[in-house]
Amino acid sequence: MSPDLIYLGLLVLIVLVGSAFCSGIEAALLTVNPLRVHELAARSKPVPGARRLANLRKRLGRTLTVLVIANNGFNIFGSLMLGSYATYVFEQRNIHGVALPLFSIGLTILVILLGEILPKSLGSRLAIEVSLASAPILHALGLVMRPLLLLLEQLLPVITAENELSTDEEEIRQMARLGSQKGQIEADEAAMISKVFQLNDLTARDLMTPRVSAPTLDGCTDLISQKTNLLKNNAQWWVVLGEEVDKVLGVANREQLLTALLEGNGQLTPADLSQAVEFVPEMIRVDRLLTGFNDDKRGVRVVVDEFGGFVGLIGPEAVLAVLAGWGMESKS
Repeated sequence: MSPDLIYLGLLVLIVLVGSAFCSGIEAALLTVNPLRVHELAARSKPVPGARRLANLRKRLGRTLTVLVIANNGFNIFGSLMLGSYATYVFEQRNIHGVALPLFSIGLTILVILLGEILPKSLGSRLAIEVSLASAPILHALGLVMRPLLLLLEQLLPVITAENELSTDEEEIRQMARLGSQKGQIEADEAAMISKVFQLNDLTARDLMTPRVSAPTLDGCTDLISQKTNLLKNNAQWWVVLGEEVDKVLGVANREQLLTALLEGNGQLTPADLSQAVEFVPEMIRVDRLLTGFNDDKRGVRVVVDEFGGFVGLIGPEAVLAVLAGWGMESKS
């Protein structure tokens, strides 16, 4: 075979490989999961190339500019050079009238199939692997093209913008829903994730046990007189009331009250066995209320209105019931 034809074939191969390389990496960078990249880079022993890839994605505009320049260098400049050289080769053999159009059509089809469609499909499917493997090469290309990139960034400031890793409630809901549909997480886990965000929309008033239903004891009456009341209601915590309206003396644990009765201390009053309680406004958000339960082993709050009046009782089980999916239904 003639050396000219061998050189022509090599040039075609270079253009196709270069175009495929750029197209595949571009597709991988645009489809790779940024959260996955962040997780790989944040490990104590990061995956090779993960931190460099995270930096490249942070300046995605600059990274894509490098790929666009390289890709068009192969597709446009390379094709022009190939066309010129192919014309010379075919004229030497006096076949340019037929061979050149066929060569142009064939090259166009090869570039579309092997230089664009196939590599982009593979890049999308193997996004994380391709992105990690290509990160060092893209970094090196960025250093080589730095003078040109700085000039382009002055002309087009939009490519200098940094991509911050962020998300919102709706995205997390959608991710959980998709994960459930794909079988990557359980359906009940996805439902619970969705319900977590409801906590910010609920208040203590929505979940509390209203005063009319809350277990209460007269703080000034001895336990013997209130024994029947204690035995009828299995509530763990009881609100101890004083003589005045809305006067809350504290809360008492049912187990301690019954123990006192069994030990023959029925002459004691609930006030004698009560514990201090924290008061919370009825409009406090449930997510904020839940964090407060972590600091208090007692885990019960007396809910008051804007005037300080006792309106209900709430414990962590009411919040957990919402996460379990049946809290609000029980209130209706």
